[in-house]
Amino acid sequence: MIHISIGHIVSVSGLLSAMTFHFRLRGRLGLAVMTASALLAGSACGTSAPAARTGAAVPVAETAATATPKTRFASNADLERTLRELETSYQGRIGGAAIDMSTGKAVGYRPHEIFAINSTFKAYACAAVLRKSRDSDPGLMDRVLRWKTGDLVPHSPETEEYTDTGMTPAQLCRATVTKSDNLAGNLLLKQIGGPAGMTGFFRSIGDPVSRLDRYETELNVWRPGEKRDTTSPAAAAGSLARITVGDALDPRDRKRLIGWLRGTVTGDTRIRAGLPKDWTVGDKTGTGGADNHGTANDVAVAWPPGASAPIVITVYTHRNANGVEHDDKVVASTATALAKALGKL
Repeated sequence: MIHISIGHIVSVSGLLSAMTFHFRLRGRLGLAVMTASALLAGSACGTSAPAARTGAAVPVAETAATATPKTRFASNADLERTLRELETSYQGRIGGAAIDMSTGKAVGYRPHEIFAINSTFKAYACAAVLRKSRDSDPGLMDRVLRWKTGDLVPHSPETEEYTDTGMTPAQLCRATVTKSDNLAGNLLLKQIGGPAGMTGFFRSIGDPVSRLDRYETELNVWRPGEKRDTTSPAAAAGSLARITVGDALDPRDRKRLIGWLRGTVTGDTRIRAGLPKDWTVGDKTGTGGADNHGTANDVAVAWPPGASAPIVITVYTHRNANGVEHDDKVVASTATALAKALGKL
């Protein structure tokens, strides 16, 4: 197989420094896919096609690109104005980032500010477990894990039904991504070294910002200025790009992860609601609740009809005052504004 590399420099404005993108055209497909991840390490990676809503994996196009990391997120006057006005009416803070993986264009609003990560960590935790299974612990995904009733934590809708039988990490990943099952998330964290292991995974894929310090549900306890259990929209977007489109995972594991994201049932009123109905979207939500400044987040990969590569979108929000519920419409509206700023709407 012959690879043709074309050096291409793209400057987008915002995260760290200018980045050099290299396109590689592979085989008969002849598709050049830009891996514009903010945190890409520079080895070959494939584009991932969307999976069915059931969570089943679908084929991944074996087109590839090499990239040197450091996406910069461009400012956009319309985006800034729209989201400043939305923040005023919402009485909170909004952070968002979006990368068009087919062109490398990236836009953001408060992309480098710190927000509570909440349950969005679960998508990355599953990526870490998949990589461990592939690299160092064969058979991990099909090994039955067990727990006791006393291990259950609030919002564990699936694991509480399987306390007697246990579940495999594969089943736990599906439960924690599609239903945001909290015990499932905790059990998966234990397979990768706990919260410190999660942070280590972020660092291993080039993300210097995202961190996890506690298990569910304590990790949702957050106030402005809190450093624990946090990320930035830009960091989350870069890491999501690397585990779904980039080279952080084996192509087979990328397909599996995208299948779980596509099967999510908690995100219909967030990023999905802000994009056209005919787009294919996979996402992972996170919510801290009114007692934690109403944090509400969502991270997604989204394919417009006919697209060869997705858009990666991350949205993080919280209220200025404590004791106020979150607002999913703000997350949806932010996703709309980001897609418009990329020229997709």
